[in-house]
Amino acid sequence: MSANLSENLSQGLNQNPKQNLNHNSDQGDKFQGFIVKNPGMLTLLQDGGRFGAFAIGLTNGGPLDLPAFYWANRLCSNELDYCVVEVSIGGLILCATVDTLIAVTGAKMPLTINGQAKALWHSHKVQAGDTIELGYASSGMRCYLAVSGGFVIKPSFGSSSTVCRESIGGLNGTKLQLNDCLPCTELDFSQSKLRLCKLAEADQPNIDKEVVLRTIPSYQQRHFSSHQQRLFYSSEYQVSKQSDRMGYRLEGQNISADIDGILSEGICHGAVQIPKDGQPIVLLNDRQTIGGYPKIGAVIALDTAKLAQLGQGGKVRFEPISMEKAHNLYHLNLSLFTRTQLVVCD
Repeated sequence: MSANLSENLSQGLNQNPKQNLNHNSDQGDKFQGFIVKNPGMLTLLQDGGRFGAFAIGLTNGGPLDLPAFYWANRLCSNELDYCVVEVSIGGLILCATVDTLIAVTGAKMPLTINGQAKALWHSHKVQAGDTIELGYASSGMRCYLAVSGGFVIKPSFGSSSTVCRESIGGLNGTKLQLNDCLPCTELDFSQSKLRLCKLAEADQPNIDKEVVLRTIPSYQQRHFSSHQQRLFYSSEYQVSKQSDRMGYRLEGQNISADIDGILSEGICHGAVQIPKDGQPIVLLNDRQTIGGYPKIGAVIALDTAKLAQLGQGGKVRFEPISMEKAHNLYHLNLSLFTRTQLVVCD
């Protein structure tokens, strides 16, 4: 998916119009929102991402699993780029001080409200005083918790997305901490036309332990011999423990180029760098803005979302595709998303 997907998708979702919520309203003297009782392993506030700031060295940030992020917002009838909470691995506990709707999508993390198990990919009513808890993932790595109207977070350089390496976005430029307050708007259930809904199980993305990463060859591919290219596309790699929001380091067949490095240049999302040790690195949302390693190609965003749900030891293969095929996949996915209907539950 491209950086413009949020805008394109929003225009196509007439069945989920933006509700009459003041997204930047003054919260007043009494705090309204959620209080963090346990921040979990790594929990970050993320909106659609920070774009247009590469020139000053700021990367995109934003959700690693973009489809799950969009579905979480759509289940709450939000604009698709509204601010949500990205929960990595699990362990998050929140206490509500407002009445609202929430939805959780992504990895299989057990969700409970006041100790009662609740379904993922489903919107749920939450009342002031309720406790929302996400356990630890049994499959996948990241969940997205959206709230009706989105979390109201002051933007930094045009976005609320947290990039810890740059100390920007979120509440204080870092992951959520104990007793942090996440503001959002109150929802009057008696007046609201919002309805509980879910994404049918057949429409929910699979969480796999093995993924194929469709890759558009780079113009630097010429620095890799035909033999090295065949090795790269025919080999299986595993996710190493040195993987994070900046990039996924892979372990497997060494790949070599006929150059040690290049003049540093801008790096796109999904770029596959081959450093001197020959082990590929797939760069993600929090990547550096420039780099000097040769790049054999770039993984499409549909597949970096799948990669971001892999933990250590997850298996990866690369498959070359043309720019035209990638373009067609983007529009096919866009059409599928806009045509998929949510199931009304009340």
